[in-house]
Amino acid sequence: MFLFAEGGHHTPLIVEFVNHYLGKPIHEFQMAYTYPLWSWLLEKAGTTPEAVFGEYTVDNAIPWYTVMFTVACILTVAVVWVLKGKLSEDDPHHGQLTLEAGFLALKDLIVNSIGEHGYQYFPVVATFAVLVLVSNLMGLFPVFMSPTAHISVTFALGITSFVYYNYVGISENGFINHLAHFAGPKLPLLMTLIITPLIFGIELISNMIRPLTLAIRLFANMFADEQIAVQISGLFPPFTQYLLPVALMPLAVFVAFVQTLVFTLLSMIYISEVSHPSHEEDHVDEIIHGSVDASASA
Repeated sequence: MFLFAEGGHHTPLIVEFVNHYLGKPIHEFQMAYTYPLWSWLLEKAGTTPEAVFGEYTVDNAIPWYTVMFTVACILTVAVVWVLKGKLSEDDPHHGQLTLEAGFLALKDLIVNSIGEHGYQYFPVVATFAVLVLVSNLMGLFPVFMSPTAHISVTFALGITSFVYYNYVGISENGFINHLAHFAGPKLPLLMTLIITPLIFGIELISNMIRPLTLAIRLFANMFADEQIAVQISGLFPPFTQYLLPVALMPLAVFVAFVQTLVFTLLSMIYISEVSHPSHEEDHVDEIIHGSVDASASA
């Protein structure tokens, strides 16, 4: 936000530093291997790699969003490690209490969305939540930019979510049964011949575009948040270049948390569609509820 507030899209120093030392070998690799491949592929679509990705230079060999997302991954591990600190049951510090509050909130969200058996997916879902939140908040600091303000990063996150929930569905139900759930409920024979193929086609297309919808939703909101800061800060410079970005920070933080919640919640909903408790867990629940009902009636 503060980078934009100063009147333009400035490349962070850390990106310049990385490209200064690693840009030349990466650029040589791109020109030798990836550039010819993209040229051949995009030529069929009537365009060029420069038109799609911009000019290939040593200074942008490693894009800013790649550097920022790498930094976000490092910061995610660092933030969890700092908040964790030295765990204590008798005298927990503020960081531990914050971490525990986030853990319980996310755990309840998973259980409510997927079920009790969904707790096994907590590590992956929590990684999504913390990584997206850190990436969203990075744009509030002068030396960083938010990697989720670029479609390449959000699309990669969307594909990761898509691959993971399909992996869960195939591993739990098998490939055939996983595909069969796209066909909807069992219907009479005549309706099966007419309605089931239609449902299957709609559900399959709906699932295939989920990475794109996840990516565009997150990217559009984060990019729009930064563009609002650009437009407002340029109204009456220099007065609006420093005071207004500070005033807009609470709104930016709110957007960052909301978009993290939306992305994480949708990922959990997708998992809930393909994941079901095992028969053993159902049997245990029946025994527990039966015992409770018997005790109540006695």
